[in-house]
Amino acid sequence: MSTTTWVDFRELRAKLDFAAVLQHYGVQFKSKKRNQVQAFCPLPGHKGRGDGKKHSPSFSVNLERGCFFCHSCHSSGGAIDFAVLMEGHALRDHDAVRKVALMLQERFIADTSSNQSPKSRSSKASQSTINPNESVDKVGDSGAQQKPSEGQARSVIVNAPLTFSLQKLDNEPLYLKERGFTTETISNFELGYCVRGLMQGRIAIPLHNHHGELIGYAGRIVDDANIDEENPKYLFPGSREREGKEHRFAKSHFLYNGNAVSAPVDDLIVVEGFTSVWWLWQHGYQNVVALMGSSCSVEQAWLIAGLVSHSGRVWIMPDRDDAGERCAHSVLTQVGWQRFCRWIKLDQGQPTDLAADALSKLLEGVVRHN
Repeated sequence: MSTTTWVDFRELRAKLDFAAVLQHYGVQFKSKKRNQVQAFCPLPGHKGRGDGKKHSPSFSVNLERGCFFCHSCHSSGGAIDFAVLMEGHALRDHDAVRKVALMLQERFIADTSSNQSPKSRSSKASQSTINPNESVDKVGDSGAQQKPSEGQARSVIVNAPLTFSLQKLDNEPLYLKERGFTTETISNFELGYCVRGLMQGRIAIPLHNHHGELIGYAGRIVDDANIDEENPKYLFPGSREREGKEHRFAKSHFLYNGNAVSAPVDDLIVVEGFTSVWWLWQHGYQNVVALMGSSCSVEQAWLIAGLVSHSGRVWIMPDRDDAGERCAHSVLTQVGWQRFCRWIKLDQGQPTDLAADALSKLLEGVVRHN
């Protein structure tokens, strides 16, 4: 099963009937109160008192919220998490998570727009096609997007690995040096100033998926005076057609620097943008990822939870502005039910405005160095 097959995790979570998923795995449960059921923990990795016996129903599911928690082994998550664990996979195995999500989508999600039988609906759901008029992640577009004719479905591949890399970059960009970034930081993130092509006049920022595969470049303009509607601060890959398939880039499907974090970690810092990642990394806080925006998608929430141990902590450190507040609330909403989350509020500005001593003072005794 291809890992590039489209999965709308938000929609899947909203539509899944947790009770049906429990029944699928043969879990016998009883109702404790409205929308709350209990059972003996069925998870393969369950460890209770250590004697191997089931003493009492410690596994609790809130059917309304679509989440579970075992009071004995302390496992928790949503319906997709539960299915992943029941299939014997680790939650940080993102390929396995996607495969299980596809299985759940095919088995449980009905196409309410038709009267097809469950079997035919499942067959339709398994195809790697989406409606071209459906909304997708809004990202910067470096080229015009061509749409198929009305009603025609097109095969879509999201964030496919690139078969090339940008060459002849200036690997000692003055712009980054003037902002206080060291040669070591610039080299670690493989940053460079681009002198030609679509990225001309921008800092080329390599983007990697959780496997470490290069899936695109973002371009940061170096002269803020030139920022306008035609020249955004950040340029992201646009849609393109290749061999009859539409290739799309979706920044909401991965975490910037997520591939460099050796999971599971006890402390993970989540920021909005690229420069905050570089700055924190440079000052010794290397378990840091960026959303590349002010909104945390469902898939990014899965990835964040997968990087952090069950007893670990997620520290949200956005910019001190309206977008930063939206970012913090988004992460708290999407990740807070899975992992411990706290919001580190800056007095003003953004993380890159903090000198080394101010940053150390802010995070001292809160976030552990790597």
